[in-house]
Amino acid sequence: MRNHLKQFINGEWVESTGSETHEVINPATEEVIGKISLGTKEDLDKAVAAARAAFPSFSKTTREERVEMLEIIAAEYANRKEEIIDVITEELGSPRSISEKVHYNMGYNHFSEAAKALKNFSFSEDRGDHTVVKESIGVSGLITPWNFPTNQASTKIASAFAAGSPVVLKPAEITPFAAIILTEIFEKVGVPKGAFNLVNGTGETIGDGISSHPDIDFVSFTGSAGVGEKVMKNAAETIKNVALELGGKSPFVMLEDADVEKAAKAAVSHIATNTGQVCSAGTRMIIPSSKKEAFEEAVKKVLPEFPVGDPQDKNYVGPLVSQKQWDTVQSYIQKGIDEGATLIAGGTGKPEGIEKGYFVKPTIFTNVKNDMVIAQEEIFGPVMSIITYETIDEAIEISNDTVYGLAGYVFGEDKETLRKVATSIRAGRIKVNNAELDFAAPFGGYKQSGIGREWGDFGIEEYLEKKAILGYPA
Repeated sequence: MRNHLKQFINGEWVESTGSETHEVINPATEEVIGKISLGTKEDLDKAVAAARAAFPSFSKTTREERVEMLEIIAAEYANRKEEIIDVITEELGSPRSISEKVHYNMGYNHFSEAAKALKNFSFSEDRGDHTVVKESIGVSGLITPWNFPTNQASTKIASAFAAGSPVVLKPAEITPFAAIILTEIFEKVGVPKGAFNLVNGTGETIGDGISSHPDIDFVSFTGSAGVGEKVMKNAAETIKNVALELGGKSPFVMLEDADVEKAAKAAVSHIATNTGQVCSAGTRMIIPSSKKEAFEEAVKKVLPEFPVGDPQDKNYVGPLVSQKQWDTVQSYIQKGIDEGATLIAGGTGKPEGIEKGYFVKPTIFTNVKNDMVIAQEEIFGPVMSIITYETIDEAIEISNDTVYGLAGYVFGEDKETLRKVATSIRAGRIKVNNAELDFAAPFGGYKQSGIGREWGDFGIEEYLEKKAILGYPA
């Protein structure tokens, strides 16, 4: 049992001022694996006061000091590798291979990339008769989601530390233990007191408290569009800066000249990785109508390569994170059936032979129209919609026919067509074929997928204010 009943405030683990606790469930077994304290408004006020007190000195630390701190954090993060993998596998239900290759690695890379970006980051620029300087934005409130417990916390914290911004972190209460390990890492390496504070709790108390707190200067939130809207409204009361990374319904466009089997495998990996609980997943498969039958056969053929089962075993697809999420995904699968889409794999209910755990069947619909609910709303589970097109312009039109714009994917051979589609999709990140992740590339969305960018130097920029100095020699 992982029982963590304290908050981390001003460099110390302290008792919460409240007595309410929250049980954390292993979604693969439905068993309680630990407990956390749910923080109170008083806990949050103490954390914000600690961050505010740390700001004058932390914001004035040198570039070299912050680079060294980030590098030491990355090294200690690597020392905790096996424990991080264990925790994510337990609290999220992520298969061990994904816990390592995705979750652990993304967290590590954000700290190391922030250190690298900071070494060459320009905090001052002479522009004719004036100078522009970039200064720490102040105290930052960070609200992170349950689906990527290390990735989202690490990219926000690394960028904030690089900019000299003290932070207050509220992780998701259903996957809190990865953030607690991060906190232990910061404590061990000697992050200055007050520069990092952790307050566990609910969105209603701690999340709303962060977004509306008068002594927090900037809020970075990752989560649903609905909660993002609430964060913006709360922040507006004190005119604080906001960065939002929200939902997605990303198009995956297969070109006429694409290798169908390779495209099918890449497409299935999108709904299988992290059990489809990925905001940037390419869940709308947009394919040439001439390739429809071949693609359908290819995805059915490749699906067994992504087995569902115990995340401690050699499976690729684990459970959804909670009973609530399971119910939500089931309702969307049923909506797809009711809307008249054709089910060619998966469906409602649990996979055959599995009775315990929030497991679902990876599900593939074809004959999907882009105005169907399953093609427009974020399902956040292993569900693919296959949509056909006749021309490239129609494929682009379908791709952009969504309120979201987080990511897009293009698969094919012709370079001119790849470029045309990639530059025409209105989304914050486009991946051509099987391009590798680049942690220096910006991540964020157009439209209702969010505001601002994370990762690398673009992430650091979010935690900085810009000041123009006129009439003073450089």
